[in-house]
Amino acid sequence: MRTEHEVLNLILNIARADERIRGVLLSGSRANKMVPKDCYQDYDIAFAVTDMKPFYNNPDWIEAQFGKPCIMQMPETLRGAAHDGNFFYLMIFPDGVRIDLSFIFDDAYIDDGEPVMVLLDKDDGNGFLPPIITICEKYWHIKPPTALDYRSNCNNFWWCLNNVAKGIMRDELPYVMHILHDAVRVNLHEMITWYIGTQHGFNISAGKDGNFFKKLLIPELYTQYAASFSDSNYNNIWQSVDVMCAMFPPLAIAVADYCGFSYHQDEEDGMRAYLSMIRK
Repeated sequence: MRTEHEVLNLILNIARADERIRGVLLSGSRANKMVPKDCYQDYDIAFAVTDMKPFYNNPDWIEAQFGKPCIMQMPETLRGAAHDGNFFYLMIFPDGVRIDLSFIFDDAYIDDGEPVMVLLDKDDGNGFLPPIITICEKYWHIKPPTALDYRSNCNNFWWCLNNVAKGIMRDELPYVMHILHDAVRVNLHEMITWYIGTQHGFNISAGKDGNFFKKLLIPELYTQYAASFSDSNYNNIWQSVDVMCAMFPPLAIAVADYCGFSYHQDEEDGMRAYLSMIRK
C-alpha cells in the first residue's frame, strides 16, 4: 500500500498540472489530528474547479490521472442520487488505497465546521477558497441531548423491543434483525455516546459509528456491549435483548442525572412485563 506521502503527492501533482483545478482540500479523519492514523483511512479530497462539466461522470479522466480502481462507486449514477450538479468518485485501488473525490465549483467553499486542511490554493485565498480555513474539532464532538432527544431515545428503545419479540415468535428473522439493529441498537448506541459525554466531557468524539467506544468505556461496560451482538439463533437473540435491557437503564439514568432529565421507569417496567409474557 502506498504511503500517505505518496498518495498526497499524486493528488497534488494532478492538481498542479491542471489549470482547471484551483485548489485541493483534505477532510475527514486524515484532517483530524484527534483520530489515530492508520493505513486504512480514506483520503477525502475535494478539488476546487473552474468548470464542473469536464469532471462530471468522466471515469476515463479518473483512470488517466489516478490509475484504474479495482472498484469504483459514482453515487450520482445510482438510484437515490441528488442530481444537484455535484459528482463524487469513491475509489479503491489495487494496493488498498481509497480516495473519495468531490468537487467545489461555482460558489466559494462554505466552511461547515468539519476539520479540513488546504493542501493547495493556486489563488491564495482570492478564488474558491477562503484565505484560512480553521480546523475545528467541535464538528465531531458529542452533542449533549435536549430533553426531547432524551425522551425520544428512551421511549423508542423500549417501544421497539415489542416488535423484536413478535418477530421472534413469528419466526421472522430478517425483520427481527432489522428492528434489533436499526431501531433498538441505534438508541442504545446514542445513549452510550451521551453517557461517554457525561464521563469524559462533551468536548470529545466517540468516533464514527462508535469506533472509539472500546477506548472510552470501562472494560466491563464494553464487554457487556460486545455481548449484545448475536448470531441468528433465537435463544441467542433473546440473550442479546436481555443484555441490552440490562445495559440501557444505568446509562439512561446516569445521563438523566447529569442533564437534569427524568427517566420513565414505568416504560421500562411495562416493556419488561410484556417481554416476559411473550416469552412464556
